[in-house]
Amino acid sequence: MKLLLTSGGITNESIRGALVELLGKPISECRALCVPTAQWGHPMLGPASVRRFVAGEPPWHGMTSLGWASLGVLELTALPSIGEERWVPWVREADVLLVDGGDATYLYHWMRESGLSDLISSLPEMVWVGLSAGSMVMTPRIGADFVSWASAPDDRTLGVVDFSIFPHLDHEQMPENTLVEAEKWAAGIAGPSYAIDDQTAIKVTDGTVEVISEGHWKAFPG
Repeated sequence: MKLLLTSGGITNESIRGALVELLGKPISECRALCVPTAQWGHPMLGPASVRRFVAGEPPWHGMTSLGWASLGVLELTALPSIGEERWVPWVREADVLLVDGGDATYLYHWMRESGLSDLISSLPEMVWVGLSAGSMVMTPRIGADFVSWASAPDDRTLGVVDFSIFPHLDHEQMPENTLVEAEKWAAGIAGPSYAIDDQTAIKVTDGTVEVISEGHWKAFPG
C-alpha cells in the first residue's frame, strides 16, 4: 500500500502532485472510497461533520471533491454485519481510500473488527490518503493527548509505519497545537515522529519516507 499521510487533506499543489504520482494516473480516472468512520469516535464530531466530509464541503473539500471518476462511502462499522463477500470487492476495485480524521484509536478498532487492516496488506497498488486521524492510525502510537474515544484501551494504532504524527501544527483553531507542545508530545512517544501543519504531508512508498510541504514541520528522531 502507498501512503499519503496528511494533516489537512490535499491542501496545495505540492501535495496534490504527490497524490497523482502515487496514483500513477489522473485523479479523473481513479475510483475512490471515502472512510468517515473515525469521526464517530470523537465527541466533537457527528452527522453534520460526516456529511460535510462526504459532500466535499469546507474544510474537507481537499479530499472528496477533487474530481474522482467515481466516489463511494465505505463505513467500517457496517462491514462486519454484511460479510466480506460483499465489501472486499468494493475495496479491491478502488484505486484510493480517502480516510477522514476523528479519533485514530476508534478507527484502529474498526479497521481490525471489519478486517480492513488485514486486507490492505494485500493491496500494494492501493493508495491510502489520510487526513489527521486517518493518517495517525497508520503509526505505532498517537500519544495519550490525542485519544478522545472513551473506550480506547491505550494509544496504540496499526504501526504500518515506524513513526508517529502530531497533526495541525500551529493551526489557528487549535491554539494548543504549538511546537512547544509537539516537543513535549514527542518526548513521550519514545520513537521517531513528525509534527506537521495542514500544508504538509508525508509520502511513504516501499519504505521510503518523503515530506511534502508548502508549510512547516519538524522531525523528532526519538
